[in-house]
Amino acid sequence: MDQTEPVTAQIATWWQRVEIKRIVWIWLGMSVVLVIFALIVPARLMGTPASPTMRAVESTMTIFSVAAAPVMALVLAVAVYSLVGWRSRGSEPPTGDGPPIRGNGRVTATWMVVSSLLTMFALIWGLGEMQSLSAEASPGPNAMIVNVTGQQWVWTFSYPQNGNIESDQLYLPVNRQVVFHVTSRDVIHSFWVVELGIKVDANPGEVTKTGVLPDKLGTYTVRCAELCGLLHAHMETQAHVVNSADFSAWITAQGGRAS
Repeated sequence: MDQTEPVTAQIATWWQRVEIKRIVWIWLGMSVVLVIFALIVPARLMGTPASPTMRAVESTMTIFSVAAAPVMALVLAVAVYSLVGWRSRGSEPPTGDGPPIRGNGRVTATWMVVSSLLTMFALIWGLGEMQSLSAEASPGPNAMIVNVTGQQWVWTFSYPQNGNIESDQLYLPVNRQVVFHVTSRDVIHSFWVVELGIKVDANPGEVTKTGVLPDKLGTYTVRCAELCGLLHAHMETQAHVVNSADFSAWITAQGGRAS
């Protein structure tokens, strides 16, 4: 009798094995738990959104987390069962490996198709979000320009439409598009306001642009998200989103002209 017959039979019916069924049940349970986690936790960790951009970021994080949950659950299910169900007991070495599944055409094809679909989904979604961000960085008829300059270890904001006044804190009027022109005087920094959904590199000698529409009053933290030296962790200031009257009053108090 052909010595390969038992192995071939085992490969053909691998999905009927008790171990595989247990792994499937573990995978289903973990998938449910991770999907619930993805729907609730990631968005909440980023704070209350203060712009449509940040809400889009939260939606992307949630959708990507949900899409990744079954994949992560499968890896965890195999790992958990391997540690518990397939561990070697006693002092003797294992008698041998179980039948492989890498020669199973259906499993290989399914893995390739699912992986390709997830990759295409992430690519298409990402391209759409990039296009949306590019549109936000294009100034509209009533957009306000703010020049952002990073240097070790402070932020400086200037308002060219309001007499080029400068401040070490950021003031923005609510419900008005803002386009940031971001640069650096020394090393690479990263201009980051979590609640507004803004994060863009500040490169020396270059100007990068990004835009946002603040729609929630409040005070938010401006951080540097690029390791930039000894006091990187302290390179913080405040972003104030205020109503139009308060913004005009602040501009006037700084010696600028309201627009």
